[in-house]
Amino acid sequence: MGTRPLLNRSLAGMGTTIFAEMSALAVSTGSINLGQGFPDTDGPAEIARAAADAVLTGRGNQYPPGPGIPELRHAIAEHQQRLYGLSYDPDREVLVTAGATEAIAASLLALLEPGDEVIAMEPFYDSYAACIAMAGATRVPLTLRAPDFRPDLDELRAKVTPRTRLLLINTPHNPTGTVLTAEELRSIAELAVERDLLVVTDEVYEHLVYGPSAHHPIAALPGMRERTVSISSAGKTFSFTGWKVGWVTGSPELVAAVRTAKQYLTFVSAGPFQYAVADALRLPDTYFDGFRADLLRKRDLLADGLAAAGFEVYRPQGTYFITTDITPLGETDGLEFCRKLPERCGVVAIPNVVFYDDTEAGRSQVRWAFCKKDEVLEEAVARLRRL
Repeated sequence: MGTRPLLNRSLAGMGTTIFAEMSALAVSTGSINLGQGFPDTDGPAEIARAAADAVLTGRGNQYPPGPGIPELRHAIAEHQQRLYGLSYDPDREVLVTAGATEAIAASLLALLEPGDEVIAMEPFYDSYAACIAMAGATRVPLTLRAPDFRPDLDELRAKVTPRTRLLLINTPHNPTGTVLTAEELRSIAELAVERDLLVVTDEVYEHLVYGPSAHHPIAALPGMRERTVSISSAGKTFSFTGWKVGWVTGSPELVAAVRTAKQYLTFVSAGPFQYAVADALRLPDTYFDGFRADLLRKRDLLADGLAAAGFEVYRPQGTYFITTDITPLGETDGLEFCRKLPERCGVVAIPNVVFYDDTEAGRSQVRWAFCKKDEVLEEAVARLRRL
């Protein structure tokens, strides 16, 4: 086989994800896992029953339509109209994917070519870097820095070159919890229009924004609908992360491009679950309000506990993650800290440094997930006091 590495060199250094490593560590040590972002309770019982009924009545057990079942595409379009006043044709401007992860991969593989540059806010979700690399493009990080994690819009403008093809936006932002303001999004949109850039926006935490912040889709701004691929999913909003039902909305031309790439990734997926997610998207506002309020209470429970344990806590505006700094504990290396934490006090977290190209900017930061039962968070806080 010669001396050439077996793994595609664009993926060098992207072996086992930090989530897999830390979740395995949680299992082997019997620790509380506040690392990987999945709830420890299921979503609404009536939505689970809808999925079971779909399986038992034979809906979706065979290949669903490539773009997604009509019922779900219509529900997605209704959701965008109801919440944001965005009008999408469910037949030409909506595409169902295997979670937001596939939506991101299909979008970047479809829209990028070797030599293109992508500006993305770092720390960035790890699949962004991998998908940009697989497309042969180059990632250009716009670093969000503690303590406020706001984008420097002058720096963003300076990073745009003739090779810049696409801006990759994530709001609410994982892992920092930053929610881009209407003013920040307006500036980004004006730059995209001025420089004729595409925008891919990951909005999977759209329903997890805590007042007074609010989620504003960039696709609603002038000149953006025809150049924006908007991505979201059911996993985070309805607490069924294993179902892997995501979606893309955009102009017919953009959705057709993404669908072309997507059909060679999974072709189709999650047939029966698509029917259940269609029902979920039509739940009343009281569901979304209650879900948000419950997560806000959990955020404050964990944030207060982390502060009492000695961490510097950056209280998030959105998502279900809290970023902290370990420097007040006399620590400087987040990766080493997280690898030792299970043995020290039986809790698992994620080091933010793995989400940065500028490793110094995130070296001492650690991310915690608060989408867990109250008693789990309370026990984790009690254990962390041992530090």
